[in-house]
Amino acid sequence: MNRRHFIKQTALAGSAVLSSSVVGASVLNTQSIPEETQLTILHTNDVHSRLEPFPMDGSRNQGLGGVAARASLIQLIRAENPHTLLVDAGDIFQGTPYFNLYKGEPEIKAMSKMGYDAVTMGNHDFDAGIENFANQLQHARFPVVISNYDFANTPMEYNYKPYTIIQKGKQRIGILGVGIELEGLVPKNLYGNTVYKDPIVAANETAEILRQKKCDLIICLSHLGDKYGDNKVSDEVLAKESRNVDLIIGGHTHRFFDQPRKYKNKDGGDILVNQMGWGGIQMGRLDYNFSETKRKKSPKAHTVVMIRKPSE
Repeated sequence: MNRRHFIKQTALAGSAVLSSSVVGASVLNTQSIPEETQLTILHTNDVHSRLEPFPMDGSRNQGLGGVAARASLIQLIRAENPHTLLVDAGDIFQGTPYFNLYKGEPEIKAMSKMGYDAVTMGNHDFDAGIENFANQLQHARFPVVISNYDFANTPMEYNYKPYTIIQKGKQRIGILGVGIELEGLVPKNLYGNTVYKDPIVAANETAEILRQKKCDLIICLSHLGDKYGDNKVSDEVLAKESRNVDLIIGGHTHRFFDQPRKYKNKDGGDILVNQMGWGGIQMGRLDYNFSETKRKKSPKAHTVVMIRKPSE
C-alpha cells in the first residue's frame, strides 16, 4: 500500500469511527431523557340523581349540571389525554324525581356510559334499601370500592371490592373507598346487616396492600365529609392519620373547594384532599405527572370545570 492510499484509508476509517461515536452518543442521550406521562383525574361527588341541568328558573344554579354536559367534557378531556381516570365519591342517588320513579337505574346507566372507573357509596345510596342498590349494580360497568363496610350476609356481599387497581399507561393506580357511619344517619332497615368499621384503620390496611402491589398512586374515595367541629372522623382527620394514601377525593359535606387542601400524613408526607360540591355543578380535575426518575409529582394544576347546559 503506498503512502497516499494509506492516509486516505486511515482518514475514512477515522471518520467512520467518529460518526459511529456521535450516533451512539445521540442514541444514549435520547434514551437517558426521562419519559414523562400525565395522569388526569376527574371526579364528582354527591350528584344526587341530577341527570338534567338545574331548571332555568332564575335560581343561582340555573342551567348547571346534567349528565349530557358532563359527558361532553369528559369526552373532550379524554381526547386530550387518554390516560384519564374518572371516579365518584358517593351519594349517586336521591334528589330528583328520577330516583323516586326509577330507584337509581338511569343514574347507574349514565355513569356506565360516561365510563366511570370506580365509585364508592354514600349514605343516600341506601335510601331505597341495600337490596335496591345491589340490584341496580347489574347496570354498572365499574366497581364499587369500600373497605370499611362489612357486607357479609347482605345483598352487597358479592357486589363490591375493598379496592381496585387500574392501569393507565405505565402507571398502576390503586383506588380504595371509605364510608360514613350509618347508625343514626340511615334507618337500620335500609342498611340491614352492614357493619361499619373504623375508616382510618381500614384505609391504612388497604393502602398498605396497594403499596405492596406496587401502585404508583393511591387514591381514597371518601364519603366521610371534609371536616367537623367535633372529633367525628373526617377527611381531614383521615389525611393526618393516613399512611401511603396520596389523594383523598371526598364527599358528603357538599363543599366547593377552590383548590385541594394539603395535609401531612402520619409519616410526614404530603396528602391532598379535594371535593366538588354537589349536584354535578362542578367536576374536579387534577393532573399528576410521572417520570421514570421520580415516582410521582404533586399535581401541577387543579382545574374546577363548570358543568353548564350545552347550547342548543
